Formats: sequence, structure tokens, C-alpha cells
Amino acid sequence: MTTMDTGIEDLYPTRVTGTAEPIDRTDPTVWGTEADGPDDAATLASHDAKGYHVVEGLLSPAEVQTYWQELVRLSGDEELKADERVITEKASGEVRSIFEVHKISELISELIRDPRILDRARQILGSEVYIHQSRVNYMPGFKGTGFYWHSDFETWHAEDGMPRPRAVSCSIALTDNYPFNGGLMVMPGSQRTFVPCVGETPEDYYKSSLKEQEIGVPSQADITKLAAEYGIEQFTGPAGSALWFDSNIMHGSGNNITPFPRSNIFLVFNSVENALVEPFAASKPRPTFIGSREFTPITR
Repeated sequence: MTTMDTGIEDLYPTRVTGTAEPIDRTDPTVWGTEADGPDDAATLASHDAKGYHVVEGLLSPAEVQTYWQELVRLSGDEELKADERVITEKASGEVRSIFEVHKISELISELIRDPRILDRARQILGSEVYIHQSRVNYMPGFKGTGFYWHSDFETWHAEDGMPRPRAVSCSIALTDNYPFNGGLMVMPGSQRTFVPCVGETPEDYYKSSLKEQEIGVPSQADITKLAAEYGIEQFTGPAGSALWFDSNIMHGSGNNITPFPRSNIFLVFNSVENALVEPFAASKPRPTFIGSREFTPITR
């Protein structure tokens, strides 16, 4: 299938009418080799098989404290709360996410260039990279709402125009991740299956979907089949750990009703060889603070 708007083949059609059938992924999960970066061959093989891997102690305790204080500063900035890049909780009105945070915070701007992070992104994607999306996520104690099961690539493909799943996310924990405070759940190996979603993308859908997504989520039947085939694992561990996960892996998180907050820095790297085109299933691209269209490679 070739779309009229992009002029390129759509290998992963979604937001369809009627019945949506899963599609076997044709693209690699890992594009680089051991020689291309810090991760060894065993780590890359595990990432290729499971669609994710964890780097424990990526940040030192002192660094965790520095970035945590930055998140506190950003969430308490009253002027920033009026910015469209700040997303609040649907029910409580508390800050849920701050997008394009690497352009708001000098500290996080420096972080994306850190060799511990940038070199891994280049290695996994086998190319130079740029930031497709950056944000900080706040999941406060008692009131933090989760994210329903979804594939990031489905949304990035449909609404941003990302041609292929040659992108990787890095979620850096700034608080301890327990099994009971809304930690991220993943279906290991599910990145090999693209699950199209049913339903047309509403106009300016991002305004509501960033708080609660209803279109672009798989059916309960699809989730049940994936869970039966791949199982479910959860990212837990101390602050400073980093979860690297593929753009197409099925993942989600539950609500946090404990007193323990769960906050993280979320960085999405896309290959410069996978630059965005026109959306595959939306009338226009989402704003650039959600899906960047600046494809300049990151340099140190």
C-alpha cells in the first residue's frame, strides 16, 4: 500500500475500519552491533529478543537528586503551567507530563548528549539520531493515573508520520520503581507484532489523548492474545535505573494509589534515516513539541 500523501509504502496501516489483523514486523529491533556502542553482544541480543533492556545505575545517586530537584522546579513553575507543553491530570489538575523538556531545561538538554545515553541510542538504531520526543512524567502518590496498553509506534506512525519502527525510548527513573506504584509493564517480544487499531483519528486528537487515549489503543482481544503469547514483565528498580525499550513494544502502567510517587525522564530517539513524513492516519501532524520535525543529528 502506498499512501497518497506520503508517496511511500505504508508497511503498518492502522486506524482502520472493520477488523484489524496483526502484522508481522519486517524491520529489525536492533540495527547496530557490539562495535557501535557501550552495550555488549549479550545485551543487544536480549534487547533484540525481548524488545527492551535495563541499565541499572545509569545515573549516580547525586545525579538522581539533581534531576529530581529539576523536576520539582519545573512542576512548581506557575508561568510554565500555562504552556501547552504542560499536560495536567484529567481529574486532579496536577502536572502529568511536560513535553519538549530538553528545550525547557538546560540540565536535560545536556543529558541527551551524555555518552551513556546518546551512544546507546546510536548503537541500537545503527545510525545518527535526533530527539523525536522528550518529556518528564509525574505520577504522584495517591492520584497518579496510568497509561493503558499501547504501542508508541502506532501513534507515531498514524499521527506523526514515522515511517518505520526505527526508534527507541529511554525511561530514566528518578524515584524507586516498585511493583505497586504504577511501574511500567511490558510484553517482552511483542515488538515483533504490529497491532493495527480501529477508528478514525479525530481532529486535534492530541489535546485529549495525552490525558486519556481512546483511539489508537488495541482491543481487549488483541491484548489478551499478546499477553498469552508473550507474557507480562514489569520495570522495577532503584532510582537511577534506565529502561530502554523499542517503539513498538506493547506496554502500559496502572494507577498509583500508594504514597510513593513515580517520576521519570522520558527520551525518544529516532534514526535520522527514519525522518517523519506526512501522517499515515491523521489529517495533519501533531505539534512539533510532541513529534519533532527537526531531524538534525544530536552532537556533543
